Amino acid sequence: MSLSLSTISREQHLAYLQSLPSASHCQVPAWADVKNEWRSENLGWFDKSGELVGVALVLYRQLPKVKRYLAYLPEGPVINWYAPNLEEWIQPMLAHLKNQGAFTVKMGPPVVIRRWNSTAIKAGIQDPDVKRLRDVEASVIEPRAFEVSDKLRRMGWQQAEDGGAGFGDVQPRYVFQVPLANRSLDDVLKGFNQLWRRNIKKAEKAGVEVVQGGYEDLPTWQHLYEITAERDKFRPRPLSYFQRQWTALNSEDPNRMRLYIAKHEGEPLAAATMLTVGQHVWYSYGASANHKREVRPSNAMQWRMLRDSYALGASVYDLRGISDTLDENDHLFGLIQFKVGTGGEAVEYVGEWDFPLNKVLHKALDIYMSRR
Repeated sequence: MSLSLSTISREQHLAYLQSLPSASHCQVPAWADVKNEWRSENLGWFDKSGELVGVALVLYRQLPKVKRYLAYLPEGPVINWYAPNLEEWIQPMLAHLKNQGAFTVKMGPPVVIRRWNSTAIKAGIQDPDVKRLRDVEASVIEPRAFEVSDKLRRMGWQQAEDGGAGFGDVQPRYVFQVPLANRSLDDVLKGFNQLWRRNIKKAEKAGVEVVQGGYEDLPTWQHLYEITAERDKFRPRPLSYFQRQWTALNSEDPNRMRLYIAKHEGEPLAAATMLTVGQHVWYSYGASANHKREVRPSNAMQWRMLRDSYALGASVYDLRGISDTLDENDHLFGLIQFKVGTGGEAVEYVGEWDFPLNKVLHKALDIYMSRR
């Protein structure tokens, strides 16, 4: 199979994604408008008959003081990763990006390597000798993913340093997902642990109301998000970022981004943004107030978002990044503890990979990034 690669229009890119069951929200054309500090390009792979068989959103970030770029394909490209001739997909991409002035390429193949069900994770948490998810025997292992990693290594790709926690611009390697395909909502609720089910009931009893918000409610979201940032000690994104995200994503597809707000006695206590591409739904950003936690607004909100995802025909509800720590003393442990209560599974991707097209500049970027 001989493949050719060229720049395509956003319309072609979107139409191709709409023909798939799902793809990452970081690979939809509108994501380029969200990440407007990067230059972007839409790429397409064509087979011999001229049919479009793969796409990618490439983001280019210029290196300070030089006309050379880091080319980044977040959670992409969207190609057949299990193709026996993977080189024939990757080589033309590298040649094209080099032509565009890229000195290094970073990509995140959307390839799952391992899954751990909640029973396995809970056993790991209870075992004092286990400190990390990777110390727990996986419930499912995808052998083809190891082949993909081997092929990339042979081609000269380097596995990027694992950020573990998966925050910032680098995409998470470990995520937490609740599978919805071929399950009833009852079955999903039964999969929740007792604490979660109790908290959902508590919220109902207390009269917590979860509503869908609009663009005009983003300042309400931002207020709760900044409270959360202060509490959890991270740097919040500005309101303009979420306004831009809303406008860009929902002009591409009116259902792409949603906002949920949990209220008690009319007061907003928790909020979250949700993203949808095909049958894949992500809980993207979450926020909550410091008070009235006893009415459990976050549990009520997650349950509503899960039900809405189910109604949208989603096959997976993705709670996004977790750290791989199972150590109760680690400040990131709370993330997995909260998410494991949904009865879902921890999922490990093959991670992000780098290809230095210019080794000197790649090294310079490494040093620059490590100092930030």
